Amino acid sequence: MATLTIRQVDERTHALLRGRAARHGRSVEAEVRAILDSAVNRPSVNLLAALREVADEVGGVDLSIPQRTDAPRGVDLT
Repeated sequence: MATLTIRQVDERTHALLRGRAARHGRSVEAEVRAILDSAVNRPSVNLLAALREVADEVGGVDLSIPQRTDAPRGVDLT
């Protein structure tokens, strides 16, 4: 495995990383690894965009949207 050193990290950024790491139950180092992994290991194709392309190729898809017949729920803000 490679080693990466990051210098001159802003104090606020470091504090936010410490808090995020604590919420996830891991070290700051493990949190930074998780952030980097999720940033670079994204799928090369957006699934929703790919589905739309397929639907467009066959002329689109007509969806029937039923009318709402139920009344909205009341909200208790107390």
